[in-house]
Amino acid sequence: MHSIQDDVSVSIIIANYNYARFLKCCIDSALEQSHDNVEVIVVDDASADDSACVIAAYGSRITALLRESNGGHAAAFNTGFAVSRGQIVLFLDADDYLYPNAVSEIIKACDGDTAQAQFRLHIVDERQRVKDVFPPQEFPFDSGDVTPQLLQKGRYQTTVTSGLAFMRSALEAIMPIPETDFRQGADGYLVTVAPLHGKVTSIDSCLGAYRMHGANHSVFAEKLGQRARWRVEHDFRRMEALSDQAADVGLTVPLDVSLHDTVHLEERLASLCIDRQRHPVPDDSRLTLGAAGAVASLEMNVSLRRRAVLAAWFLSVGLLPRHMAKALLSWKLVASSRPAFLLRLSKTIRHAMG
Repeated sequence: MHSIQDDVSVSIIIANYNYARFLKCCIDSALEQSHDNVEVIVVDDASADDSACVIAAYGSRITALLRESNGGHAAAFNTGFAVSRGQIVLFLDADDYLYPNAVSEIIKACDGDTAQAQFRLHIVDERQRVKDVFPPQEFPFDSGDVTPQLLQKGRYQTTVTSGLAFMRSALEAIMPIPETDFRQGADGYLVTVAPLHGKVTSIDSCLGAYRMHGANHSVFAEKLGQRARWRVEHDFRRMEALSDQAADVGLTVPLDVSLHDTVHLEERLASLCIDRQRHPVPDDSRLTLGAAGAVASLEMNVSLRRRAVLAAWFLSVGLLPRHMAKALLSWKLVASSRPAFLLRLSKTIRHAMG
């Protein structure tokens, strides 16, 4: 193994759609990196707000790419990557931002075997007040060769777009991202297939901020069924991409891989319980999914207590009457739906199990 050189070139590709109110903060954070050799590319995906004016104010300090038609997450990533030159590439959502030391810390952590680097983010509100850490500290990142986890359950402990960096060599093997399949959630494609081309290097400190606000794709508590259905279908698209890419390197993904993934099974139970008519897998039953979730819970890389609690939750959702199962699902997947006593209890449990 050898260290990445300090003079390594880095591309930060900012994907923006109608986030003019956050965009300046995001671009400034990319331009203010302590590492010198950084190019900043801003892809505007046909925004209808004042984004173009915000971008124009930076002149030649950034590379501006204004798409004429809205293509979604993957299209914006592909557009930016096509003109980028960096040996390391970060994709940054325009409502998030990086801390000044982010690129320097990534370079310091990576070596020649790295395909993907990942780091924690502070969760902040619209006024940049820190609310939490994502992923929570009690969930250890998976590092090194994560191919075994991908082949076993199609997922490993990773993070969202703005907490990721990729070696150009890995991206050249997997780009372009399929734009129809990953119009939203393009980061899901990247983290699923990039590790087939090298190791994952994890950094446990927070190197940026993940802004939560009412317009996030990930925040629509009032549409729990819709969210669950989208995530189930997104997982199926990820598994198709994983199977295709794995075949290229001589590996085989089991057909039932998603049935070993607790995250997928949570969302699949939610989709089934809340809107059975539109659930993407007609043959699913709560009992079968609940049992699979209980087994998968006991195989997780977390404390025994947390594994036992999650297994019990899965069995309860699988066995209880539907209205009670829906309440349990809502309380787990949408914090704002929890009764006050349960919020206090969950905080206590989280600290005790950390």
